[in-house]
Amino acid sequence: MTPAIASALMPLMRGMDAETAHGIALRALALGLAGQNRGADHQSLATEVAGLRFRNPLGLAAGFDKNAEAVLPLLRLGFGFMEAGTVTPRPQIGNPRPRIFRLAEDRAVINRLGFNNAGLDAFIARLKALPRPLPGIFGANIGINKEGADPERDYPALYEALAPHADYVTVNVSSPNTPGLRDLQGEERLASILGAINARRAALPKRPPLLVKIAPDLADDALGPIVEACVAQGIAGLIISNTTITRPASLQSPLKDQAGGLSGAPLFGPSTAVLKRGYRLAQGRIALIGVGGIASAEQAYAKIRAGAALVQLYSGFAYAGPVLVRQILDGLAALLARDGFTSVADAVGKDA
Repeated sequence: MTPAIASALMPLMRGMDAETAHGIALRALALGLAGQNRGADHQSLATEVAGLRFRNPLGLAAGFDKNAEAVLPLLRLGFGFMEAGTVTPRPQIGNPRPRIFRLAEDRAVINRLGFNNAGLDAFIARLKALPRPLPGIFGANIGINKEGADPERDYPALYEALAPHADYVTVNVSSPNTPGLRDLQGEERLASILGAINARRAALPKRPPLLVKIAPDLADDALGPIVEACVAQGIAGLIISNTTITRPASLQSPLKDQAGGLSGAPLFGPSTAVLKRGYRLAQGRIALIGVGGIASAEQAYAKIRAGAALVQLYSGFAYAGPVLVRQILDGLAALLARDGFTSVADAVGKDA
């Protein structure tokens, strides 16, 4: 099967419960049933971020493959990188179902999964079984359990356990579905957590770059202190952004009032605005990864021009399927050429 055929079959799953459909799609991907992208790499899309060489700047965001079940097949679709997780120290069932809702009229998704995952041991076992080298960069997204968590203990332990197996590690302090998690974005608490990770990190033989994923709903005066805390702790980058708890007035779906984090098309504008602010505040001291509402090459390009060195898909990929990867890569290369850029790095921040 090719990515195009796999994408054409996706509407057949729209009648299913969203979480059931996602599970079936992930299993099909894990079995390689979506095929792989056989298109040539565009030289202009290769880029280096945080000391890592990416074949292209397009990645798959955390949350799609929570347990690292389909890392290799997903990378074979053409992504330059993919991020698995969020993984927690212990297995966690998450919130009661139903907990994923398609807002088809809005090309959006609301989820309140609550870090459901099989836990660190199962995650690492799958990573150990992967053939190396992988055809792209692999990132691990880490979080804390809902019960019995100690962030200054748990995040460093997760980083240490995953360091041998990941090209980078992302600290998730911005999911809206774990009580109290977003409070960890405060300057002092975030600095404390990152300092604890760095203390453990310093003694490790392999020290993959550390990233932090933040929310799009931060107060205007909160982003600057987060950027400064990350710079002070030597963090390689910020992922902007996670899902939003706001509900734009433009939403049409009858499911719009479901509790949880909203992603997809309505997140594009707000997350891109935070990205631009983050780029101006960072002043080149840390890399930014743009995520939220990307469903086309033009939107990926807008994120890059807003300040993103890399971009990630989630809801757009869930709606359009594997064919979207090649569409964005080809379109992005064409947009760079149109504007006279020989590399994606040259376009970063041009509109910020």
